[in-house]
Amino acid sequence: MVKKFAKQVAELENKSLLSGPYDTYNAYINFNAGAGGTDAQDWTEMLLRMYLRWFEKRQFNVDILDKTVGDEAGIKSATCLVSGEFVYGYLKYEQGIHRLVRQSPFNANSKRQTSFAGIEVIPQIDTTVSSVTIDPKDLKIDTYRASGAGGQHVNKTDSAVRITHIPTGVVATSQASRSQASNKETALSLLKSRLLIIMKEEKKQEVSDLKGEQKENAWGNQIRSYVLHPYKLIKDLRSNYETSDVQGVLDGDLDSFIESLLRQKKEDKP
Repeated sequence: MVKKFAKQVAELENKSLLSGPYDTYNAYINFNAGAGGTDAQDWTEMLLRMYLRWFEKRQFNVDILDKTVGDEAGIKSATCLVSGEFVYGYLKYEQGIHRLVRQSPFNANSKRQTSFAGIEVIPQIDTTVSSVTIDPKDLKIDTYRASGAGGQHVNKTDSAVRITHIPTGVVATSQASRSQASNKETALSLLKSRLLIIMKEEKKQEVSDLKGEQKENAWGNQIRSYVLHPYKLIKDLRSNYETSDVQGVLDGDLDSFIESLLRQKKEDKP
């Protein structure tokens, strides 16, 4: 009973830290493999699994809109739409580059390997309320065959959709549905959310704060390090919060990292 009450108090305290203009919104979260070859693609899939476990613990709804499988293992990229209370508020500081150090399962000599994966978080803005007009001439729409598990599950039609906004270069994709029309609608909604953020924020710094500073997905730019060899430690390089419970974190126990960042960012504000 005491533990349950303490948890409820902690939840209320965390929600008090979520006062940003988009904190109550749902969010798109994008995963992209960086430097590290096959290891990086495997790491990207591990990150996707970690966050899916966390979403499940928080009882958030998740739709995987797009996923590109790796050449040998893992994934090259994935995009999810996450729905629930304060989703963007909780996820906004997870954007950035995540670094993994481990003995590579893809190296015959099990050498130590460092690999990187990038995460981007974007609030899902209700485009029916905040309308954005896009000239159809500014859009490049490509269709392609959605990737699948193979065999009888192979999608035999070009149902996946990729939309590029030519003036800005912003891209949105979706292959969640078997319907090309449905995927086009989903991709367009994601594209509009991205463009609305750019339009609404007049200052470049405000855009950087919201979308995350775009850094090279490689050495020297990571926000969090996950070391599995020669010792076990996960450390956030912004809040300095760390834990040796690497398996717990990889299984979705992310609350401590997220809460430490929310508190620090609140303290940093003038």
